[in-house]
Amino acid sequence: MAGKIPQHFIDEVLARTDIVALIDARVPLKKAGKEYVARCPFHDEKTPSFTVSPSKQFYHCFGCGAHGSAIGFLMEYDHLSFPEAIEELARQAGLPMPREHTAPAEPQRRDGEEGHRLSALHAILERAARHYQIQLRRHPQRDRAVNYLKGRGISGEIAKRFELGYAPPGWHHLEEALGRGPAERALLQEAGLLTQREDGQSYDRFRDRIMFPIRDHRGRLVGFGGRLIDGDGPKYLNSPETPVFHKGEELYGLHQARQQRSLERLLVVEGYMDVIALAQHGIPYAVATLGTALTEQHLQRLYRHVDEIILCFDGDRAGREAAWRAVETLTPFLDDRRSARFAFLPQGEDPDSLIRRLGREAFEEQIARSLTFSDFLLENLTQGSDMRSTDGHARLIQKARPYLQRLPEGARREELLNRLAGRVQWSPQELARRLELPQRQRNSSRNERRGQRRPPSLIARIIAMLLQAPELAQRAGDPERLARLELPGSGLLQELIQILQQRPQTTLAMLFEHWRGRPEGQYLARIQRLIPPMEEGALVVEFQDAMERIERLIVESEVESLLKKSQNQGLSPEEKRHLQALLQAQRQG
Repeated sequence: MAGKIPQHFIDEVLARTDIVALIDARVPLKKAGKEYVARCPFHDEKTPSFTVSPSKQFYHCFGCGAHGSAIGFLMEYDHLSFPEAIEELARQAGLPMPREHTAPAEPQRRDGEEGHRLSALHAILERAARHYQIQLRRHPQRDRAVNYLKGRGISGEIAKRFELGYAPPGWHHLEEALGRGPAERALLQEAGLLTQREDGQSYDRFRDRIMFPIRDHRGRLVGFGGRLIDGDGPKYLNSPETPVFHKGEELYGLHQARQQRSLERLLVVEGYMDVIALAQHGIPYAVATLGTALTEQHLQRLYRHVDEIILCFDGDRAGREAAWRAVETLTPFLDDRRSARFAFLPQGEDPDSLIRRLGREAFEEQIARSLTFSDFLLENLTQGSDMRSTDGHARLIQKARPYLQRLPEGARREELLNRLAGRVQWSPQELARRLELPQRQRNSSRNERRGQRRPPSLIARIIAMLLQAPELAQRAGDPERLARLELPGSGLLQELIQILQQRPQTTLAMLFEHWRGRPEGQYLARIQRLIPPMEEGALVVEFQDAMERIERLIVESEVESLLKKSQNQGLSPEEKRHLQALLQAQRQG
């Protein structure tokens, strides 16, 4: 999405969104006093610790600490990016997406036309998927497709989950069903469902095949895979590249896998039937690349959903070469949070055949014994190097340099460095210097250290009270006076009061999004439950008392500053009068 999304639009989207309805559509909620509760969708638990507040438009889990606004929930639960989450909420609220900087009218018109065109392609693909599913149930030759699926052990439930269909024989079956006019035929062709001969005549791309709809990470249908039942032709056929389908970005089965309540890892396999057979046998976390090597776009998709991936390869030479190519792509992604393992199957086996032979438990045990990234990397780096000779050590270091330089700094790189140092009999420090590894930039400036200190309890309690009852900001007086306080957190309190005084309808969700990605946002989420729920009257009294204490601190700060100035350079007549007034106020207070 080009351009920055204006903060006022984000606030408007959140104001029109009911977070309770949004979450309840995905995770059933139960009323509990003024809030709603459920078992947390982000970690396994037996008793509900996940709460949703209608007044704050905010969710929080006391078990795992997950928290956020409706935007954050869509990002975590539906695995959308920040712009995608806002776009989805705006669509539900009927709001057109703006841009921070207004572009010329003609490009805006073209953007609108492009969006309409892409929506039309998704729609025609959905119609095709429904048509193929109907043919699997009703076509006179459906038994050939049904018997094939039954022969592979696929149940009706799994076929329904993956929306399997059947493209009947014949050159113009889909074209005649969906392409009744020139516009529809043009859409079918642009969506990759029709192809053309040299003479310009069009015909169905998929004929007499089991059909596998491919959905992107947002659940939109983008293409198909087709498996030939028998006869001549390629066994598997994918949709061609289209405006909505890019093989190097999509992963078959990801849409289904992420519907799992607790998705901890993803198993990356090669084919459609591998994914479906694994799901049939109780492994619903498998996805497949679409005939391409693992790409950076694949990894971005995978690591948006889980921190651990297991890459499954044939155990032969070709499989190990493919795994080594994957190392090249993987290396920059593997920080201390993310991990990858390599599973090599027995000769002549694929995931489909292996799980049918072993069953789920034994298959998962075999997968659990897969090689870690570090083990596989060192195994390949040391191949062909004589570890007893200086030349062998030099060759190993030369081979290792590009991988360790691209690996993010952290525990994994330290572990690899130590293991490699042991192989070449050097110290880790000397090896790091020889490998020219980038070092973490440490900024120990006084300001940063000061910013990491927690605000005192008084500031924290006032902020917590404002988060519970934003209307209290109207009783806080002029927030500019807080600038005279030299206390950690006073700047945040000043800005918070200014926002709430200017926009009284601001919720905790809006505040959190205002400071998203900044320490202030994490801090607000942390302390928003510091003050237990109180009756309005009691809360007002406590807030006024706290603000009076803040006022006394402001006076003390001003007095101290003026006294210090008086000793050093003297005070002007006006400053002397102000000091006398402050001292008088202290005595009376």
